[in-house]
Amino acid sequence: MSVLDAPAPTQTTTVRDHEKFHRLVARAQQNPPARVAVAHPCDKSSLEAVLSAADLKLIEPILVGPEQRIREVAATNNIDISRFDIVDAEHSVDSAAKAVALVREGKAEALMKGSLHTDELMGAVVKRDTGLRTARRISHCFVMDVPDHDEPLIITDAAVNIAPDLKGKVDITQNAIDLAHVLTPGDIKVAILSAMETVNPDVPSTLEAAALCKMADRGQITGAQLDGPLALDNAISPEAAKIKKIDSPVAGKANVLVVPDLEAGNMLAKSLSFLAGADAAGIVLGAKVPVILTSRADSEIARLASCAVAQLVAAARRADASAAIQ
Repeated sequence: MSVLDAPAPTQTTTVRDHEKFHRLVARAQQNPPARVAVAHPCDKSSLEAVLSAADLKLIEPILVGPEQRIREVAATNNIDISRFDIVDAEHSVDSAAKAVALVREGKAEALMKGSLHTDELMGAVVKRDTGLRTARRISHCFVMDVPDHDEPLIITDAAVNIAPDLKGKVDITQNAIDLAHVLTPGDIKVAILSAMETVNPDVPSTLEAAALCKMADRGQITGAQLDGPLALDNAISPEAAKIKKIDSPVAGKANVLVVPDLEAGNMLAKSLSFLAGADAAGIVLGAKVPVILTSRADSEIARLASCAVAQLVAAARRADASAAIQ
């Protein structure tokens, strides 16, 4: 039985069910809603996600897509979108381009994926002349709400960079650290994952892990404690770290996990979701604004958490910009 088909939790367990995501949503509700350009919300699930997030005051959406089609989907499924602005577009690629243009014009401070393919949206984001590139490499973070784990786990990169080199992993790691500072009040502890906790010249990910840690020592990566290579058990289990005699401020306490490549990260995140009952909020960082990536398979709380994460990032950037002006 998959987690999606599992019986509803009993009254005694409901209090702990997705409590970390509920806390994120509650925090985000303390800020004004983020103005979000939603690219091509042309099916029931994407419109419902927008409506739920707007009802909770997480986002103030601008729907970007074929207007007639959006209205037909809304009417067919009894979804009230009368209070939302709509920017008409011809098709999915045009929707992505016009959503990005709204950001460039200062009319939106985040993007949200609708029913178009991720590649279509990200293609518009990364265009050199009309996109939202920065000096930083664009990367994806899963924010995982894992039952019986004390705090959210950030896993990166499991969706954008397929086989990043060392230079790419510097930005991937820094993006995740910056996100963790928005979400986590305590110390940020980053585990650079591999299949083992020792440096082995035959395993390239262990060499890159060692280099990333030394780069952090030299101030090339900032804002967190790094350790690696670490196997997954040594990264998140104090008992495993103790048995292996790993003396480290990160081992057993990591709240950010940097994976060797997309395949490893994707399998790790989905294993937690489908075998451990976790939910995953998804966000893309490194662009001029956060990008909310949701899936039709996501639970409602995961979709809301994705919006909450983006809203918190947008609010933090808003505060930084205001402080810089002052």
